[in-house]
Amino acid sequence: MLENLPRSRKQAVYLAFDATMVPIAFFLAYCLRFSTLTPFDYVKDALPLIIALSLAAPLVIVVAGLPKIKLSALDMRGTARVGMTAAILGVVAIVLSYIMGVWTPRSIPIIFGIVFFVLSVMGRMTGLFLLNKPWEAGDGIPVAIHGAGAAGIQLASALRQSPEFRPVIFTDDNPNLHGLLISDLRVAPRERLKQLAAQGEIKQVLLAIPSLTETERENMLKSFAELPLEVRVLPSYVELIEKSNTELRTVSPDELLSRDKVDLDIPEIAKAYAGRVVFITGAGGSIGSELARQVLNCRPSHIVLFEQNEFAMYEIDREMRMKAGELGIRITARLGSVTDQSRLADIMTETGVEIVLHAAAYKHVPIVEENELEGARNNVLGTQVVAMAARAANVERFILVSTDKAVRPANVMGATKRMAEMVVQDIQTRTDATRFSMVRFGNVLGSSGSVLPLFQAQIRAGGPVTVTHPEVTRYFMTIPEAARLVLVAGAFAEGGDVFVLDMGQPVKIIDIAHRMIKMAGAKTKSVENPKGLEIEIVGLRKGEKLYEELLIDRKNLVETPHEKILRASETRLSEIEVASMLREIGMAIENNDAAALRNTLLTFVEGYHNGSDISETKPEVIA
Repeated sequence: MLENLPRSRKQAVYLAFDATMVPIAFFLAYCLRFSTLTPFDYVKDALPLIIALSLAAPLVIVVAGLPKIKLSALDMRGTARVGMTAAILGVVAIVLSYIMGVWTPRSIPIIFGIVFFVLSVMGRMTGLFLLNKPWEAGDGIPVAIHGAGAAGIQLASALRQSPEFRPVIFTDDNPNLHGLLISDLRVAPRERLKQLAAQGEIKQVLLAIPSLTETERENMLKSFAELPLEVRVLPSYVELIEKSNTELRTVSPDELLSRDKVDLDIPEIAKAYAGRVVFITGAGGSIGSELARQVLNCRPSHIVLFEQNEFAMYEIDREMRMKAGELGIRITARLGSVTDQSRLADIMTETGVEIVLHAAAYKHVPIVEENELEGARNNVLGTQVVAMAARAANVERFILVSTDKAVRPANVMGATKRMAEMVVQDIQTRTDATRFSMVRFGNVLGSSGSVLPLFQAQIRAGGPVTVTHPEVTRYFMTIPEAARLVLVAGAFAEGGDVFVLDMGQPVKIIDIAHRMIKMAGAKTKSVENPKGLEIEIVGLRKGEKLYEELLIDRKNLVETPHEKILRASETRLSEIEVASMLREIGMAIENNDAAALRNTLLTFVEGYHNGSDISETKPEVIA
């Protein structure tokens, strides 16, 4: 497609188009001059002139700069440039006719210039129309622009080039504009917003009147307060100049990876999930919701969403039903806790679950560190309950979402996730019907609690950007990579497997902070830039390590059909040891004894530091 070509090739296409229009315009000039569609007798005499003009035209077109006019930015100045070029070509035609002694009516060069202008402009408008694809609604967020002035028109034009937003309508308080079409959008009164919001035709309102004073803008925002819509404000011209260092663009997770994205689109995924009933725990979370979206693309017969948080369930259920209806895929939403054995058994029996993706967990290190008993109840006992329910229902596959913090953990969250892995490994030894496997993630950029949303909020607030330690490093992956890795694990699982993604070199958190500040259009505070954003070192939190690892023992790595996905066989506890571990955890929770729980973690989890001995040994990189 034209929009995907390099700029140099686009210019070559534009030049070729305009050059082709020259002989066509000359021929049409004869048609108009002599009122006939077949002026061949007249054109025959002027053929040398047409050839000479066609050879000279590319030089005129290049010098005039027509190929450099961006198609999506054709405005009055661009149109005037086309008109100037048409006039020059008309003069060149007159000069060549005298030099070559070719007789032609004096009106022909004038008509030729007018026809060339029309063809060149109409050709560009047709190309722009085809590129914009107005017959397609697009997948961007539908927005209304309040303010149909110059700023609103420019904003609408910019949004049409963006896949994230789709302008639907202008609203304006000027009654003289109501009913007009501006930039191909109808202008309506402000009252129309409430109706459009109720019908679901718009999701956001963009206030595009930068000339408003602060008081006027506040009053206008108050009038929008009753609308069930998010309202965003285009900054005033003064703010754009004075606060240019804090007006940010959104940084995508892909831009922060210090490596290429891993291509996990493999045929085995679709085959493994097509036509199946897939049960997703923690379906409203960052990973669970992305799993739901990606599973949907695999065309299962039925997706069962399981979530404890009602609002999170509402959000993902609403999103999934909109897409699933078109594909004929059934969606079931069930509220509940992963520790509720009877609830899980009833749901699995009712829906005939075939694949379980277990993403429900308490994952935020500082929170679990202060609520260790509930962390163990949810992460360890909850995993046991879900896994046992899956075994009882004879599901085909069970995939546990784990973390690199489970390797020689320095915090309760990581230790409970390692215990969850050992529970799954143990259950696998006593069943042949279900293939149990685990997936270890690095830090997932963009998930709740990750550095991406935290740093974005801090940068937006003007700083400081807080980093715990200048040497803290982490492995990073994107949410789509993380979810895809879970699906791959389900496709490749043989039983008791631990899957990890080769994520290359770990990245320093402080480097992420520097990169995000730069990408946001700001500068880091320094001697040269005293007004820049400050990076503040706040010290390691309780239970935080300088370095994370993905594997306990790298000697047991096994390749999979995908070069970037590795399978490991980790150390396992015996059935008696796992039973003892679960019994001690249950007693600690029942007696509300956090000290007993930590002693259990020390006993059964290899390398657990009890939060007192932060590891500063840099791990090896998977190779």
